[in-house]
Amino acid sequence: MFWNRIPQASLKVRLLVLLLPVMALVTVGSLWMTRSESVAAANAAYDRSLLGALKALDLNISTASGGLAVELPYRLFEFFQLTATGSVYFRVATADGLVEIGNPDLPAPPRPLLAGQPQFYDARYFDETVRVGAFMRPLSQAVENSGSAFVVIQVAESTSSREQFTRSFLRRSLLRDAVFLAAMVLAVIVGLTLALRPLSRLARQTTDRSADDLRPLPVQDLPGDIRPLVDAINQQLHRTEQLMAEQRGFVDDASHQLRTPLTVLRAQLDYILREKDSASKALALNALSEALELAIRATNQLLALARSDTGLTQREVFDLSALVREVAMELMPLARERGVDFGVDVPERGLEAKGDRNLLRQALLNLAHNGLEHGRARGTVTLMANSTETGYEIQVIDDGNGMAADVLARAGERFVKGRHSRGSGLGMAIARSVIEAHGGQLQIRPVEPGPGLHVVLGWPR
Repeated sequence: MFWNRIPQASLKVRLLVLLLPVMALVTVGSLWMTRSESVAAANAAYDRSLLGALKALDLNISTASGGLAVELPYRLFEFFQLTATGSVYFRVATADGLVEIGNPDLPAPPRPLLAGQPQFYDARYFDETVRVGAFMRPLSQAVENSGSAFVVIQVAESTSSREQFTRSFLRRSLLRDAVFLAAMVLAVIVGLTLALRPLSRLARQTTDRSADDLRPLPVQDLPGDIRPLVDAINQQLHRTEQLMAEQRGFVDDASHQLRTPLTVLRAQLDYILREKDSASKALALNALSEALELAIRATNQLLALARSDTGLTQREVFDLSALVREVAMELMPLARERGVDFGVDVPERGLEAKGDRNLLRQALLNLAHNGLEHGRARGTVTLMANSTETGYEIQVIDDGNGMAADVLARAGERFVKGRHSRGSGLGMAIARSVIEAHGGQLQIRPVEPGPGLHVVLGWPR
């Protein structure tokens, strides 16, 4: 559109650019219709006076003497000339034109005359425009020197009076429409100013806000067609506020989770530096290695959780069976160390799925690690994958002691863990965040009949 080429044009200017040409066209159309109506009204009024003159002449036509005679109604013609404010001409003649009285060269009608039906038309006479009325009727007595039985009566007047009337009427109409157009433009400007005042007030309130003020924008007194936009902005502000709150909580929790293992690492390192006994140093180094492994795992979990919280998943088609086998092979050393019967139950021919492979791998890795680490020593842990009519599932089943009721009720929340757990409490939270980013759901339930825990990650196709 034309107004879209002016990026800095205000909404008020764009509406005026749209409305003013339309209003001007409506005014021009109104003037054209007024002119047509005024010409038609003037013709109708003046034609009635011409018809009166025709009838007056008709009443004064006589054929008693054998010829054609007309006694002119002078008073009527004087009055007619005064109202016409111009020249008046007449002609009375037989239909064949052999006998005629008055102005013999008046223009003939454009169409053949019908008896008893007057005809009005415009013509040129003596280099001026005239309005002519013509009428034909039968003669009561034949006229000498003529073979026609009809008499034709014509009366013409100059159109200067009716043109003057039309011009005067149009000038008054033009003045009226100009005043009306100016009033409409003023009304549109005032109306737009009043209608856009809530938007101006909203803009000022938004500008005056501080950078960290994420309160919803007020919607009172806003037009109905603007409210959906403000509601959408408020929803975005609410999401931004939630995201900032999650980020602040994540930073606080991450600093807490990393501060403890780093402090332990520093204390163990200081102990090793002070210790002289080689055996004690070896034990301290083993403890330092375990603490460092826990710190690395917690850091990786925090990074994975931060990525999954963004919700920016990279959907791709991959082999879900191969993914489960890959995770199982990575955790096989831990399973052997714990003496766990670590199994995989997946389709042999592969299982094509769609999702973010890296995030799903991280989720399954955490769930399987929890099963191995917190399940029963020399127990059983099984990884499963399958497809359903609506989506895909990854399952981790162990025969350990499961979770306490209070921990199971909050499973999937960040930093929720059992009393004797050495983990960070992020494994379930990562799995839940990843699967929710895929539009799915994390399900945790006890194995029936127990003991054990059954964890399911399901997401739609």
